[in-house]
Amino acid sequence: MRSNRAKVRAVSVAATLPMLAGALALGIPAAHAADHPLRDLLAGTRPAWATAKADQGVTSDGARVSARVYLAGKDAAGLAAYAKAVSDPDSASYGTFLTAKQAQARFGATKAQVAAVKSWLTAAGLKVTGVTRHYVSVSGDVAAAEKAFGTQLHNFAKGSKTYRAPASAASVPQGLADAVLTVTGLDDAPHMATHDDQLPPPDTVFRNAGPFSSYYGSNTASTLPNAYGTKIPYAVKGYTGKQLRAAYGAGTRTGKGVRVAITDAYASPTIAYDAGTYAKRNGDAAWKTGQLHQVLPKKYTNTKDCSASGWYGEETLDVEAVHAVAPAADVTYVGAASCTDGDLLDALGKVVDHHLADIVSNSWGEVEAVQTPDLAAAYDQVFQLGAVEGIGFYFSSGDDGDEVASSGTKQVDSPANSAWVTAVGGTSLAVGKNDTYLWETGWGTDKAVLSADGKSWTDFPGAFTSGAGGGTSRTVAEPDYQRGVVPDALAKASSANGNRVVPDIAAIADPNTGFLVGQTQSSPDGKKQAYSEYRIGGTSLAAPAVAAVQALAQEARGQAIGFANPAIYAKYGSKVYHDVTDHPTGRGLAVARVDFHNGYDATNGLDTSVRSLGKDSSLSAVKGYDDVTGVGTPASGYVESYRRR
Repeated sequence: MRSNRAKVRAVSVAATLPMLAGALALGIPAAHAADHPLRDLLAGTRPAWATAKADQGVTSDGARVSARVYLAGKDAAGLAAYAKAVSDPDSASYGTFLTAKQAQARFGATKAQVAAVKSWLTAAGLKVTGVTRHYVSVSGDVAAAEKAFGTQLHNFAKGSKTYRAPASAASVPQGLADAVLTVTGLDDAPHMATHDDQLPPPDTVFRNAGPFSSYYGSNTASTLPNAYGTKIPYAVKGYTGKQLRAAYGAGTRTGKGVRVAITDAYASPTIAYDAGTYAKRNGDAAWKTGQLHQVLPKKYTNTKDCSASGWYGEETLDVEAVHAVAPAADVTYVGAASCTDGDLLDALGKVVDHHLADIVSNSWGEVEAVQTPDLAAAYDQVFQLGAVEGIGFYFSSGDDGDEVASSGTKQVDSPANSAWVTAVGGTSLAVGKNDTYLWETGWGTDKAVLSADGKSWTDFPGAFTSGAGGGTSRTVAEPDYQRGVVPDALAKASSANGNRVVPDIAAIADPNTGFLVGQTQSSPDGKKQAYSEYRIGGTSLAAPAVAAVQALAQEARGQAIGFANPAIYAKYGSKVYHDVTDHPTGRGLAVARVDFHNGYDATNGLDTSVRSLGKDSSLSAVKGYDDVTGVGTPASGYVESYRRR
């Protein structure tokens, strides 16, 4: 499905997904079908792009289908209710988490349900290829799939390509309605996530050219033109853990005793060496033996379509950022077999099924219009199971602002749009001398290049390049925890009934005020590999930064926090947040940046530009809650606010 704030492939810009007020909270319910008296419909299994106008005719009976039938478990409504109760600070059940074994026993599918589902599928002519706690996977031809799911499969035009999809909603035999949550795979459009870092994939070495600032404002670009009426500083070389810990109020906390998981696709072959070298070079605590773990699949797939090596940098960023901010936390990297939704869901499922961590950082996603309701239901079930176990999921909100520039449609990203995850937005961060927090703006960048004569910036402030994702969902209902905090102008932008607004909280993301990362990369000719360091950003940075701050908060609490949104919003308006706006100093802000034209050395010259801060597409960081930074960023006192009193 995705890549690190890796962006989604095959973006659909034509139609929005249907409103699912309760579906994403309780799973997609089966609705009785009047024209199929012995079957129940699985709402949301016909994608929005499979319209009559786009219909290209029936799919060949002999074409192959691989699908997953997700299991509803014993009590889908009870699961959602329990997840809500244990996450709400005002609930008597707050913090009364279940073990993974208890959660499975209470809410998981029974052996009888699994057997009944398998029997139905095999009787239709499909072959069962796998069974997990979450789904039964099958394969077979189109004719068998149509028989099993009570729908015809047609070919539909989607953009410039043609894909298979159900011509009507899939259905299940009436007696199985309570056992089946949904089915995925009946449509074969790409469902791929992208990672959210804002640099080219470091297959070939990437380096930043100087000059740099060591902290914000330490090195003024005195020979370059003014911007906003004044001289501007050079971009920082890249903040390190000491600076980020100071900015977000870490105090003496280290994340000791807390387990953090990171999910991405694939796995960097040099992560242990890179993380150890980076910590040693940049003043972080040394990794202890057994502190960094990897849980990896037996084999990888879709390596070309997903640009597998491009994910190595995402893992490196996530691991090093978590350790920099929470140096004593235990870190487990869970690699997915590919960037497809199914494989990423499997990675998340491993975390939940084996309770590998209490905090999970995820720097990947796709635009909401691409995520179909069936997949949304499958994701939400995993998030709800995590919540009842005391596991919180943190997702980057995206790196293309309102997504208009990248997709043509104003929309948010998923799974950050889920009401059951913490969506992390992004900021531009100014840390001054002696690690002093100065200010933050919402992350949004306009870029203008130096004129040929070096005396002005061409078309200043220039064009939008990137910014924190955010906005109002069109498919997810407004969760209770956002009511009374999120302004109606945002909550009701898509529906009078109110919708989920993204993000919830924020942290450093702007690559122009970014984080220093160390990674083994290939030389331009591909013949050598060597460790080097570069500055990076994106909400791919914000997500692990917030996850690490939450590890510090969990250490302070002395108990798992779990799904944190109700607690995050309960603290809204207090001094534990930096209330981030786009104009913290009352004037325009910018940094000067010098880059190698070829990305790694001065052979082909240098590119000099000015990067304006606080310019996020149509989104704005304003006083109070906003759709760039949510409730704000953690301030001094945030970590300790989780202490039980």
